[in-house]
Amino acid sequence: MLVFLTRRILLFIPTLLLVSAICFFVIQLQPGSFTDRYLDDPRFSPETVARINAQLGLDRSPVEQYGRWVWGIVTRLDFGFSFFANRPVSTMIGERMVWTVVVALVTLGFAWLVAIPLGIYTALRRNGFTDAVASFVGYVGLAVPDFLVALLLVALVLSYGGTNVGGLFSPRYIAEPWSWAKFLDLLNHLWIPVLAIGTAGIATVMRQMRANLLDVLHADYVRTARAKGLAERRVINRHAVRTAINPLVSMAGLQLPELINGTIIASIVLNLPTIGPMLYDSLLAKDQYVAMTLLLFASLLLMLGNLLADLALAWVDPRIRYG
Repeated sequence: MLVFLTRRILLFIPTLLLVSAICFFVIQLQPGSFTDRYLDDPRFSPETVARINAQLGLDRSPVEQYGRWVWGIVTRLDFGFSFFANRPVSTMIGERMVWTVVVALVTLGFAWLVAIPLGIYTALRRNGFTDAVASFVGYVGLAVPDFLVALLLVALVLSYGGTNVGGLFSPRYIAEPWSWAKFLDLLNHLWIPVLAIGTAGIATVMRQMRANLLDVLHADYVRTARAKGLAERRVINRHAVRTAINPLVSMAGLQLPELINGTIIASIVLNLPTIGPMLYDSLLAKDQYVAMTLLLFASLLLMLGNLLADLALAWVDPRIRYG
């Protein structure tokens, strides 16, 4: 297991280098640069714009810009400077990373806690009324965009006189220290993004769990367990569900970065302090170092998620061992 972990972690380095290079040069393919906005402003002369380009390092070649950025990360953990906000990139991302991970983990946990039992229940009652209703809800969850669900939930709360919509805290609690009242205010705001973003995840995991369990229920070892006289509950829980859940553990490693970067519009609609809207704004503003760092973190989260999923799979299924 130690050899497996070491090998996988060492593979992170060339993978991240390749991803960062691709992201950088794709961003460079965009027409224009960050300082083009100043060319149409009569307050800025061409000489002033040229001086800004020199200060920001945009007058250098793309290869040199990329090399200096990577060298700053390797030697000083310096991810560059935001052109638009005029602040270090690490500071900007650090302020939002905590809430990004919190929202993603709570959403992922909520989706799994709902979807796994629902998938098991519908598989055991195949073609029944509950199965039909759950399948219909699953199709709706996959078809309706998360930002539309967010808008519907916001409209529903406002129609009943509620005010806890948008952001994660009420204005009076944003700058206050943590207290029980602030925690309750967080919960009052958190359920909307969790439900809006987690709807598609619930539908996906439920359908996958149902399909996996239906396949496993007809396996030879399940029939053998029943022939031995084991109780049906034990056959389902110890043999069928344990095997059917294995593919979902691998799926979890892909869901975490998707929850962080694949919900940009919903995060903008709900005014969430996450990195999704920041990535969107940095791409529009051509703030290249912010965009590249966020894409680099997304790739790192994807690899870490896959690694944790592999380790969890080995723990869930003792037949799997990594040498």
